[in-house]
Amino acid sequence: MEQPATLLDVRDLHVEFRTRDGVAKAVNGVSYSVAAGETLAVLGESGSGKSVTAQAVMGILDSPPGFVTGGEVLFRGRNLLTMGEEHRRRVRGAKLAMIFQDALSSLNPVMTVGAQLGEMYEVHQGMTRKDARARAVQLMDRVRIPAAKERVRDYPHQFSGGMRQRIMIAMALALEPDLIIADEPTTALDVTVQAQVMDLLAELQREYNMGLVLITHDLGVVADVADKIAVMYAGRIVETAPVGELYKRPAHPYTRGLLDSIPRLDQKGQELYAIKGLPPNLLHIPTGCAFNPRCPKATDLCRSDRPPLYAVEPGRASACHFWKETLDES
Repeated sequence: MEQPATLLDVRDLHVEFRTRDGVAKAVNGVSYSVAAGETLAVLGESGSGKSVTAQAVMGILDSPPGFVTGGEVLFRGRNLLTMGEEHRRRVRGAKLAMIFQDALSSLNPVMTVGAQLGEMYEVHQGMTRKDARARAVQLMDRVRIPAAKERVRDYPHQFSGGMRQRIMIAMALALEPDLIIADEPTTALDVTVQAQVMDLLAELQREYNMGLVLITHDLGVVADVADKIAVMYAGRIVETAPVGELYKRPAHPYTRGLLDSIPRLDQKGQELYAIKGLPPNLLHIPTGCAFNPRCPKATDLCRSDRPPLYAVEPGRASACHFWKETLDES
């Protein structure tokens, strides 16, 4: 069976923020790839570098203070980082789109949603305003916004959180991109609406055979939709695995801590597990393994030598000196 084409290939990406207090190393050698029709979930606590990686891929990093200092971002074999800005703008939106986590602040409050959706067609395809408005109605119907024809003239504040997120999905889908990056698309939504949004994304992905990068810190959202997972900590990927294997047998203590912190029905009345301590200050990342101050397995080796991504099994890797022990315990 022929393998699907690789759409996005991020190679050894480095991003830093130059601040008055010093240089914060936000992304430290991240590599991952996504194929057509495939979903990659990027997991980790806040501050682990998930969203910064996505912003660097999209070319929307605030610079200064943010700078890409190394690596490649290949989209269909072409390095986005060396493209001219005008060429990159033509790729962004048309071929590579992003859904942001806070729909209310991402949408323009003084423009109707129809005008914002239609703008994509006017700018990228030269449509008239009337034709673009008609396409906006079709898009709103496609993402199941009731009474789309009437609501196309409404403003973002007139929609609920779940409906605003559907508008963001519609905006990302407008030009039928090859790949979508969804940055915590279910943040601040209740559980029922979360499920509806994720079901809609999965359905649209199958329909268009899109690649999807799903950025989240919610492991419950990931289980049913992802094909593979990359776990990030302090700007590095510390474990990669197919979704089923990672949930069944984590090979990194940080991943195991994240999984143990998920509430379970068979632990009713018991205290929830939490990983001790806090993620490191990116201005002063610990030497060796960045997770060592919080890790129950840490030894002098962990405090002195930064572990590479060890090949654990086919399609799996772990940046832990003691991955074998962690895997066996699972």
